[in-house]
Amino acid sequence: MSHTEPDRLNGLPRADLVRELLACLDVPRWAEEIADQRPFPDVAAIYAAADTAAPELTAEEIHRALAAHPRIGERAQGTDTSAEWSRSEQSGVDATDADLTRRLREGNDAYERRFGHVYLVCASGRSGAELLEILHSRLDNDPETELRIVADELRTIARLRLARVIEG
Repeated sequence: MSHTEPDRLNGLPRADLVRELLACLDVPRWAEEIADQRPFPDVAAIYAAADTAAPELTAEEIHRALAAHPRIGERAQGTDTSAEWSRSEQSGVDATDADLTRRLREGNDAYERRFGHVYLVCASGRSGAELLEILHSRLDNDPETELRIVADELRTIARLRLARVIEG
């Protein structure tokens, strides 16, 4: 990575940087804490800031972030950056496989009944069958454990998306 990536982020007005970061993880406190750590001397410093920002997400922050994510197996609507990224991240789900689509829908329904929020997993590089298997394995979790897993998944997704922000 060249020196231009930190320079671009360092040169953005704070509000613009926060807006770009919110596409990675829709938690204002996280985005603001990263922005407050500028100037970034290098790309590693940007990732370090992201890894340490908002170390403990609140349940409210997790639910806010979840609202920005479509159900696994469903195509994200809209033309905003987050929707585009979500479609790319779920590219391993074969939308033409009617049986898989049905099973994902049923799994999503069961998960939402159990936990009261959308099932979230980092879908990048995973097939629909893998995502369904993970969903089923998590249905037995207690709500507290599942919320911790979701927070970790949100951070994993945010870090992958942050690479796109850094690349500009």
